[in-house]
Amino acid sequence: MNFGLPIVAKDPTAQFELHKLAELKIGNFDLSFTNSSLMMIVTLACVSLWFLLSSKRQLVPGRAQSIIEMSYEFIADMLKSSTGKEGMRFFPLVFTIFVFILFANMLGMIPFFFTVTSHIIVTFALAMIVMLVVIGFGVWKNGFGFLKLFWPAGIPIAIKPFVSLLEIISFISRPISLSVRLWANMFAGHILLKLFAGFAISMFAAGGLTAAGSIVPFSLTLALMPLEFLVAFVQAYVFALLTSVYLSDALHPGHH
Repeated sequence: MNFGLPIVAKDPTAQFELHKLAELKIGNFDLSFTNSSLMMIVTLACVSLWFLLSSKRQLVPGRAQSIIEMSYEFIADMLKSSTGKEGMRFFPLVFTIFVFILFANMLGMIPFFFTVTSHIIVTFALAMIVMLVVIGFGVWKNGFGFLKLFWPAGIPIAIKPFVSLLEIISFISRPISLSVRLWANMFAGHILLKLFAGFAISMFAAGGLTAAGSIVPFSLTLALMPLEFLVAFVQAYVFALLTSVYLSDALHPGHH
């Protein structure tokens, strides 16, 4: 029932649909270039441009350079506190993940832009990169000692097998929880904004008293936008923070 109001956006999930911009198939593999692929390139281009513009040598750092320096120190401090100085070898990985997710989230807030982090396959791919690095480096550095991660010390032997099983399940579920957390927050937030904005436009288009009432959903849309920008930053930070915690397990599996 639409109460006679014109429906501006019948499906709020339409903003997440993939559209092929250039079709390419090799055998059974579909390697088509989509709007998601385009937005990833745009995200990387924006990040690269930001670094280029803010890395000019000057006596007094400009605003862009100050922001990038604060971002560098912010992630470096977070990584050191989670992994120690030894973990700084992973700084390029953690910083790249943080900046990519942050820019992808922020660009997705621009009207008519595509939010790549609203697709579970993208967030899961990022999570799997993290987990493969954790497993690969953990085994390379510690050998069979990496298995200490699943056999924590200081636990009574009677319940140790049960705790070990829980640790294994927890480790396996890490890429799932890491990817779903980012995807769900971006997906839900954008749908909520789309619903309120669409309803405001529909009410305004109806005219009369209904148009006057459109101020309510419109106000809610404006109120939610700063919150969604905050969520975009927080989710990038949480992803980077959990990445640091997982890398700490690869460096120090016996301290788990």
